Amino acid sequence: MTQSSSTQPLARPAIRVLTGITTTGTLHLGNYVGAVRPAILASQEVGVESFFFMADYHALIKCDDPERINRSRLEIAAIWLAAGLDTARVTFYRQSDIPEIPELTWLLTCVTSKGQMNRAHAYKGATDANAAIGEDLDAGITMGLYSYPILMAADILMFNAHRVPVGRDQVQHIEMARDVAQRFNHLFGKGREFFVLPEANVAADVALLPGLDGRKMSKSYDNSIPLFEGGAKGLKDAIAHIVTDSKLPGEAKQPEGQTLVTIYDAFATAAQRAQFRADLRAGLAWGEAKQQLFELIDAEIAPLRRRYEALMAQPELIEATLQAGAAKARAVAAPLLAELRQAVGLRNFSAPAAVAAPLKSAKLALPLFKQFREADGQFYFKLLDEQGQVLLQSAAFASGREAGEWVARLKGCGPDALAGVLAAAPLRLSAGVTAATVGAALSTFAAPA
Repeated sequence: MTQSSSTQPLARPAIRVLTGITTTGTLHLGNYVGAVRPAILASQEVGVESFFFMADYHALIKCDDPERINRSRLEIAAIWLAAGLDTARVTFYRQSDIPEIPELTWLLTCVTSKGQMNRAHAYKGATDANAAIGEDLDAGITMGLYSYPILMAADILMFNAHRVPVGRDQVQHIEMARDVAQRFNHLFGKGREFFVLPEANVAADVALLPGLDGRKMSKSYDNSIPLFEGGAKGLKDAIAHIVTDSKLPGEAKQPEGQTLVTIYDAFATAAQRAQFRADLRAGLAWGEAKQQLFELIDAEIAPLRRRYEALMAQPELIEATLQAGAAKARAVAAPLLAELRQAVGLRNFSAPAAVAAPLKSAKLALPLFKQFREADGQFYFKLLDEQGQVLLQSAAFASGREAGEWVARLKGCGPDALAGVLAAAPLRLSAGVTAATVGAALSTFAAPA
């Protein structure tokens, strides 16, 4: 790996956008409308370089089922590709295929304060839950959960993303990434910035689909509509279970606030929305309305579903796509990490710059006097050589001043007076130590000529 000079920072594009998807399950219709579809559209903007990754290291924090994680990685990759992600235009990769990310995580960990991690929402939420049931605050909390905001910061900073689309609950993590980036730049930048400061991109108009019961669509609520699972039949059966009011066919229905109408709006044109509302007010039966909703969604989803099924039948094609994406990602990550290693002192010894500068803190070891007070209330001093071995030890003095006067007298005596001073001083030499040894040590205290 070639290390680039710190005087020639790496070129960066105008705008980079990074999106991560945790691989702990498959995606439902709400994920498609709220995340997949808008992200793919955004990646087609002119002047934007998009990075999409599957956050499989993050998945290990939430799930300890290897088969589920592996299946999820395959399904989610297939969903993004089937939905139209253009891998010639974007960089699409698995987090675990980029070894520079965990290494950067450690570099960032070493400049991140524990207090900052204590304030992370996920950790505080877990400790609050433990406190509510009288458990030890850290019961069941792993270091993965505790420090995953640093891994998230590494995901973002590794590629110097300018924008990170997130929900409002994730804004704190972007702020943490900014703080860590600033601290690293301050400590090691020496006038340059290794990391740009990312911005949270919280879209106000993102469609959040309600589930079958009107609550937020979520697998945990068991109210989600499958995206591809179960094919067209699975989609139709789920739509049939959307909760509606009890109005009979022919009775006027109020479209506002109806879950079915909200989902319809996410796939319909403005003209279709207006007509659907008019039909409901005119007495359209809920069964017929659900059939229209199924046909509208399936018209968009069916071609994607066919591509998804073809990809799932050829996982080697997905693997090849991800490996190509990892190569693109590493072409960005490796040069930056080489700069970071250079900056923190993890340098190649064969490079002249690695050993050119002497260590500022390196000092030659010298003999020294130590003065101290013992539990008996008396004052003492001793002379140590450069290895820390005791050369001489004083007797007790009633005051620190008296002990200090003898230290000063020893430091100031020349070779000719040394024998007389040693004979008069209330001290003893250590075993094997001669006056000559003490004289050599004392010579280091002589005032320079």
